[in-house]
Amino acid sequence: MTDVFGLSHQDISPSNGQTKHEQVVFCSDERSGLYAIIAIYNTALGPALGGTRFYPYESEQAALADVLNLSRAMAYKNALAGLDLGGGKAVIIGDPAADKSEALLRAYGRFVQSLGGRYYTACDVGTYSEDMDVVARECSFVTGRTPAQGGAGDSSILTAFGVFQGMRAAAEHTYGSPSLRGRRVGVEGVGKVGHRLVEHLLADGAEVVLCDVSEQAVERVRARHPQVDVVTDKAELTGADLDVYAPCALGGALDDETVARLRARIVCGGANNQLAHPGVEKELAGRGILYAPDYLVNSGGVIQVADEIGGFDMDRAKAKATQIYDTTLKIFAMAAEDGVPPAVAADRLAERRMSEVGRIRGIWLGH
Repeated sequence: MTDVFGLSHQDISPSNGQTKHEQVVFCSDERSGLYAIIAIYNTALGPALGGTRFYPYESEQAALADVLNLSRAMAYKNALAGLDLGGGKAVIIGDPAADKSEALLRAYGRFVQSLGGRYYTACDVGTYSEDMDVVARECSFVTGRTPAQGGAGDSSILTAFGVFQGMRAAAEHTYGSPSLRGRRVGVEGVGKVGHRLVEHLLADGAEVVLCDVSEQAVERVRARHPQVDVVTDKAELTGADLDVYAPCALGGALDDETVARLRARIVCGGANNQLAHPGVEKELAGRGILYAPDYLVNSGGVIQVADEIGGFDMDRAKAKATQIYDTTLKIFAMAAEDGVPPAVAADRLAERRMSEVGRIRGIWLGH
């Protein structure tokens, strides 16, 4: 177990000059089996919003490292998405298939409620809209609930739509046209987001080749779209003759080996934390591969659940997610002008918004 009182500020904060986390909360309820960590990175733009990941981490330290990284990414994602929300994330340590229960979820809801609105939760890996309905029985600060409960439902709908908008912008920047017609797109992972992205691509006239560790996921897509090509694994996919590589599975997809193998001119996908380590973005740029920053193009999901806070309207949320196209083009233009990779330009734009708007929110309103 992590010795909370033995943790230094350095243990729960980045070491490269980035802003430190505002708050990290360890939550435990022995009777229900709940052990969770909630991390609030930044509330400069508003209350933190980020999903709850239910995952069997190999150690408490691994869970802590994950929630710190994910919460920081959410702050940047929400800032670039134009939301008045900060960045936060939560992890529940355990196997959702074996450990998830009504009591555990309701206990978790009580802890989120205890933060008084500093953190809004939603779905993530291992949690679903139905789970958020249970959490909401003890908590007012929940998004991503089922439509029956007035919620936004499955956020993968606008996540995939937003990735497609980012890919259109990348095609416009690279080829002079936002259409993917005739372009060969390799999709790694056809789960909740990936299979929806395939729908958008085929509707736009793209050729799709895919892979997934789940044969069931592959067969589900092929049953609907027998024209898609399937390869055995990621290595075969990334070494194929592609125009676009779309990582939509686990994080860290872009490591040194993959970048060296890539033949695609564009990388744009739905997976979080695609860069395996700092410096990969420079390797991509050095090879002439255009990288659409993941936390920019996959922000449609958070746009969808954020809209729920004010009373959900899908048309309004989709209209906002459409703006990912323009923001992506803006990032590419900034990167070219400043002579930096798009990932660096995206960070700068997000940090500028957090700084400028955060300062304005410091103006005293007299109550």
